Amino acid sequence: MTRQAGLRRFLQPPGGRAAGAVSSTVQASPLPGATPAASGSQRAGQPEERCDMCATPLDPVHSHVADLEQSALTCACRACYLLFTDAGAGRGRYRAVPDRYLRDPARPLTAAEWAELDIPVGLAFFLRSSQRGQVCGFYPSPAGATECTLDLQAWARLGESHPLVSSAEEDVEAVLVSRADAGVEHFLVPIDACYELAGRIRLLWQGFDGGAEARQAIEEFLGSVRARARDLVPET
Repeated sequence: MTRQAGLRRFLQPPGGRAAGAVSSTVQASPLPGATPAASGSQRAGQPEERCDMCATPLDPVHSHVADLEQSALTCACRACYLLFTDAGAGRGRYRAVPDRYLRDPARPLTAAEWAELDIPVGLAFFLRSSQRGQVCGFYPSPAGATECTLDLQAWARLGESHPLVSSAEEDVEAVLVSRADAGVEHFLVPIDACYELAGRIRLLWQGFDGGAEARQAIEEFLGSVRARARDLVPET
């Protein structure tokens, strides 16, 4: 599986609809559970990929740090990543993107609850933005990660009955929801995984409905999320 040449912005700027591109030096991590291929910057004749903070060479699979001022995800070596795992580190500008995947089989979403959100697609992800002070919804599309209008009151009601929905860390984790004929699934995932998927769908999209390759990429992504997800532990 090839890797996307750059991650999408993870925070939609006011006034826009589709999330814009970040620096071409930022490489997306492989889809969770996938075997990474060599990145474009590591192919023959090209310089190897390096940490955006200290220039240390990076492995194809590496961590990301959210730059909240620039609304961007940056590639980080392990040492730099660990600097920003504590709240308030970097004066609040940088946040390490966690690597946890959660599910809540005890409290599945129903089709009626999903319909109440009035999202026009079957796959979307939602994150709470500290800069905007609200939850934002996005879905993969031919334009990349595209923002969708979200009924915030309906989302709040959903959070009251589904603890996983309110468990995502602000800015760096998202709630991923998939609606299919078999039912509705929801997971807590790292935000970089969502934008990796959005970038891949943008590259693969064909025709009106995305085409077979895009649909296969989504199924592979969801399969790997299911494999990595652990059950949410209720608070005591």
